Amino acid sequence: MELQRLQNLVRRRVFGRRAEIWHHHSFRLPLSAVGGLTGFEPRRADLVLWFLADAWAIDEKMIKRPNRVRYRELARVHTPELLESLSQPRTLARIFAVDESDVQVDEALNTIRLACGATVQAARSRLAHGGVALNLFGGFHHAGPDSAGGFCAVNDIAVAVADLRQEGFKGKIVVVDVDAHPPDGLAACFRGDSSVWVGSLSGESWGPLEDVDETVLPRGADDRTYLRELERLLGRMPSADFAFVVAGGDVIAGDRLGKLALTLEGIRRRDLLVLEALGGMPSVWTAGGGYGRDSWKVLGGTGLVLTCRSLRAIPDSYDPMRARFSWVATKLSRERLEGGDELSAKDLEEALGLRAPEAHRLLGFYTAAGIEYALSHYGVLPHLRRLGFGQLQVTIDAEEIGDVVRVHGSD
Repeated sequence: MELQRLQNLVRRRVFGRRAEIWHHHSFRLPLSAVGGLTGFEPRRADLVLWFLADAWAIDEKMIKRPNRVRYRELARVHTPELLESLSQPRTLARIFAVDESDVQVDEALNTIRLACGATVQAARSRLAHGGVALNLFGGFHHAGPDSAGGFCAVNDIAVAVADLRQEGFKGKIVVVDVDAHPPDGLAACFRGDSSVWVGSLSGESWGPLEDVDETVLPRGADDRTYLRELERLLGRMPSADFAFVVAGGDVIAGDRLGKLALTLEGIRRRDLLVLEALGGMPSVWTAGGGYGRDSWKVLGGTGLVLTCRSLRAIPDSYDPMRARFSWVATKLSRERLEGGDELSAKDLEEALGLRAPEAHRLLGFYTAAGIEYALSHYGVLPHLRRLGFGQLQVTIDAEEIGDVVRVHGSD
């Protein structure tokens, strides 16, 4: 891993000088059951960011934090009826394939607006300065002007295009969609707009898509078949001034919702082919779909291509969460973990004239306050609050099976 880090550092300084990675800690959807049926990994954006940073493929200056897209910007593409419906738990539950009771509307809309805002702001940035940007949670290509579904509440690419037009950009735009599913929402948003070319290579047909250069691959298509057809699609792509890419991870073999059979290496070559075909054109890349345990590796690989032009495989043994938590652990205060800022039993005895029992400690060391401090820094308690739980409290109890830590909260 150390050698790979050094190689990435050198290659980043050569190839990634004008690359940006757009991320927000709220990109993690506040839906506790979102991955149950579909295999969607709500932590994908976090895992990829942690990996790219740990691999020295990015530095802090490359990481950009978006603002929420404004409703007037969404209204340039979407109908008032659709936007109003997004405030209903029933609508969001259908879009994300969860039960209505699992939906925290305000937090979910915050995530959606941040993800869309990232694509909009990345497009402005790349138009002004050139280079590439990767939005770690975007590519909502199923949302149309008056429709939403398939994990897509709004169409961030269409909103970004409308924003560029509003700012006076009149150049030709291409959208290269290499997600496993057809871009029905993009087709609806750009119907009749000759200034935008949409090219799609997918593994499923949902009927003809108007004004889309579409190739549908057979079920189980492998790397060789996919890359051959991708070269043909890119050969038909017109000259343009700006590009968006939906770099879906659901093309990998074994994806729960995709029907193709690419390898991680094949997907990395897909991304490199697209990048080379764009030829230095300013571009915004989005995450698209991905419904399996390796979805973070797919998107992480896209990041490596954009920042380092690297085809080196991510080690099978690498766990981005373990690496991140190990790093966080080095930053935690030992004094806080053992409750150095709490009153001791002796202090209470002296203050009250009573014999106060000493609070039980996990493994004889960690206090309840110390565990709460650690869980906050690991991001566990903040996410529980986003899921709608309040008044969180940590307790430690000694039971027959050993020490038991519980997190109590109210919804």
